[in-house]
Order: sequence, then C-alpha cells, then structure tokens
Amino acid sequence: MINVMIADDQQLIRESLKIVLNTEEDISVSGVVGDGDEVLEALKRTAPDVILMDVRMPKMDGVACTKLVKENYPDVKIIILTTFDDDEYVYDAIRFGASGYLLKGISTEELVKAIKVVYQGQAMLNPDIASKVLKFFSSVQQDNATIAVDEELASELNENEWKIIKEVAKGHSNKEISEILSFSQGTVRNYLSTILEKLGLRDRTQLAIWALERRNGH
Repeated sequence: MINVMIADDQQLIRESLKIVLNTEEDISVSGVVGDGDEVLEALKRTAPDVILMDVRMPKMDGVACTKLVKENYPDVKIIILTTFDDDEYVYDAIRFGASGYLLKGISTEELVKAIKVVYQGQAMLNPDIASKVLKFFSSVQQDNATIAVDEELASELNENEWKIIKEVAKGHSNKEISEILSFSQGTVRNYLSTILEKLGLRDRTQLAIWALERRNGH
C-alpha cells in the first residue's frame, strides 16, 4: 500500500484528489493539508511514502517545503503539482529533491502512474516540463556544476553506460531506451542502478542534469 499525503491550499482540489486516490486498491491517502507548515506538522505524526505538493501555497510554498522535507525526511518522495509551468519553480523543486513535477490538468490515470513510478524510486516529469528543465539547465551559466561528480568516478563508466546516460539526458524513458539501444528494460534498469551508484547520484533526474551540464561545459 502506498501512503500519500496531499498538500494543496484549495480545499476542493485536495478533497477531490483524496476521493479519487482512495478508489485505487494500492493507494491510501494518509492526510490532507493546506500549506507547507501543515505538511511539516503532519510529518511529525506520520511519514507518507509520497507527498502531492502544490507549488503555490500560503505561509510556505511547495518549493521551500520540498527542501525542508527532503532535508529531514529524505525517504519521502515528493511530486510537485501546479497549474504553472514556471521554469524557476521546476528548477528549484528538482534541485531540492522533488521526484516528480506534473501539471494539475493531467488525468487520474496519469497521476496514479506518477505516484507508482515515484514510489519505486524513479523520476516522473510531465513531458512539456521535462523539455523546459533541460532547456533551463542548458541555458544557465554557472561557475560550478549544480550536480557535482568527481571525474575519476565518471572515468569508471563503460561504453554501454555512457550510451544509457546519453538517452537519459534526452528525457527518454526506460522503455524508449530499451528500444533505441536494443536492450531489455530489465537491462536498462540494472545499468541505471549501477550508473547512479558509481556516480553517487540520487535518481535519473540528477543524472540527466549532470549529463547536460557536463556536455555544456558548466
């Protein structure tokens, strides 16, 4: 059972999400709250597996809350939900550890899929937002890489691992990568796990950011 907390300042939205998600056999809504402060209070009592976090809330917004949650409860996965596809929100939420970033207009089926994907430790980005993230990191000029990896660790990667990284940086899913490289999806998953372990990265989103920054010389 996947325990989900819903954080949204609009009561109608959070109650609607609660009703919809509670109809799923393997998802249980363990709490609904209205802002970032309430998220932190609720976490003292119960730690959900996944938080659906509205990006714009009073008192403490979803981005600031994401940072605090990941610092204090690193195992809790966070999906940012928003009606805005603002580049800076995308950048900050992912930098602070959000595993997913979805627009509120998505279908119930897509939302449930996102929760399950994130619960399993993968990243879930709305395709439109994913392209924005990649463009954002491609355009930002920085003195130091946002995602730092020791070049000695990178030198341990083999040819197939670099092929996987190249496709991840393009935003391709495991299924797409398996088709492009003629690997089974299980093989792609195993390669990804090994790559993340070798580089000391948290998830495929960090891997994509690192690969883009490395390619662009940041």
